[in-house]
Amino acid sequence: MLEMTDLSRRLDRDEYKRIAPPLRERMGDLQRRARRANMPVIIVFEGWEASGKGTLINELISPLDPRGFRVHYVHSRKEEPQTELWPSMRRFWEMTPARGTIGVFSRSWYRLLFDDADPALTCGDITSFERQLSYDGYVIIKFFLHISRKEQKKRLKKMDMDESSTWRVSEREWRENDNYNEHARRLDEAIQRTDSANAPWTLIEAHDKRYAVVKILTTVVKSMEAGLEKLGHVGSEPEIKSQGLARSGAEYADDVAQTAFDQPAPSGLDSGRGMERGEYDKEMPKLQNKLRELQYELYKIRMPMVIVFEGQDASGKGGCIKRLTQRLDPRGYQVAPTAAPNDWERAHHYLWRFWTTFPKAGHIGIYDRSWYGRVLVERVEGFCSEPEWRRAYAEINEMEDQWSRYGTIIVKFWLRIDADEQLARFTERQRNPDKNWKITDEDWRNREKWPMYKTAAEEMLLRTSTLHAPWTIVNAKDKLFARIEVLRKVIWALESALDVKM
Repeated sequence: MLEMTDLSRRLDRDEYKRIAPPLRERMGDLQRRARRANMPVIIVFEGWEASGKGTLINELISPLDPRGFRVHYVHSRKEEPQTELWPSMRRFWEMTPARGTIGVFSRSWYRLLFDDADPALTCGDITSFERQLSYDGYVIIKFFLHISRKEQKKRLKKMDMDESSTWRVSEREWRENDNYNEHARRLDEAIQRTDSANAPWTLIEAHDKRYAVVKILTTVVKSMEAGLEKLGHVGSEPEIKSQGLARSGAEYADDVAQTAFDQPAPSGLDSGRGMERGEYDKEMPKLQNKLRELQYELYKIRMPMVIVFEGQDASGKGGCIKRLTQRLDPRGYQVAPTAAPNDWERAHHYLWRFWTTFPKAGHIGIYDRSWYGRVLVERVEGFCSEPEWRRAYAEINEMEDQWSRYGTIIVKFWLRIDADEQLARFTERQRNPDKNWKITDEDWRNREKWPMYKTAAEEMLLRTSTLHAPWTIVNAKDKLFARIEVLRKVIWALESALDVKM
């Protein structure tokens, strides 16, 4: 693609003065329309060193209201070592613009492919990131600024001789020019592999500034107009087939999802027996002390851990989390209770708030409900469309796969109780003055939709139990047994991962 680009294209001054002003005026109008329509826009500038990214970004944003856009300059991970504490894509999820605003990126997630060569990242991770945002209504525009080796060398020399810009020319820039052909081959391959209908690349012939400005403005105008035109059809894309349905046979029976609600627990999941208080009181402190020791080992090797709790209302998630954390070092874990999203969270992709709360290396993130709300409560209550929750299975699997490849230990619990046990717990909560704050009208309303939640949970367990992030179903009818079982599973997961790592 790069070698076929005609870099001789020029635009004379008169033609530029005729074309550019109406485009700038149109840009201002489109920004206002995008804000009213809550349409988020991402504009990516990649390209050769000295290809003019800063200058062309200034030309693009000059007609815009500065309150409605933000420019991000993305440094290499080597320049920002703190980014190593999280999976590669986390900082880019954090940077995604809110609905109705524009995010402009001077360099972007492609730096991980072009410069950093992050071994944990693949082109598939990037295309899934862009696809997820696109299906959520984001308009994604990507520019690659192309100049020849000769032109790059000329510009670098000019910058190096100017006192105001010599600091911008380092050994890295000259090395890129020296190895221009090899870089071009690698860039060409990455561009072709990440060019898609959701987020297409536009190559900008950047030798002539006027030509480049007009092409950029024209592309942005057309893309934003198309995005506004299709807003009424967002969510109608074909379902993404969920990948990663493989499950660990050692952990689950073949029909694991069918055990989620009312059926008896299968052999090997849990015994379903009650636990005597004496046995519980003897076992619990041993497990908690062991867990604290493993927490320090986890921190020493900088491995993150994610623990997810899902289950019916009153299934005991809070009690399990309390016993899980009771003797942990509070500096090394964080509990994230997941409630209905607030206005700022709704202004982003539904996975945004979970990427931004991901624990840093060596820490534990515990989620009291999680991203699975998309395929549970949001599905049942109609808070998202059917195409949205259907494609969420693949989106969630992709996210957890990236976390796993980063080295994250992922443990997911479904706490199972039957309808009679839930009714008994609801009634007890309502009668007990110390617990009636736990029961709400919403809990009773949700109970009326038990069959719908049953169907949703069974499909969720089937589609999102993977080798790297399997579900563990815990028979939670006996609270003491469930709490012990959770600690045992977390300890087992930690010991298994630490043994491999160490």
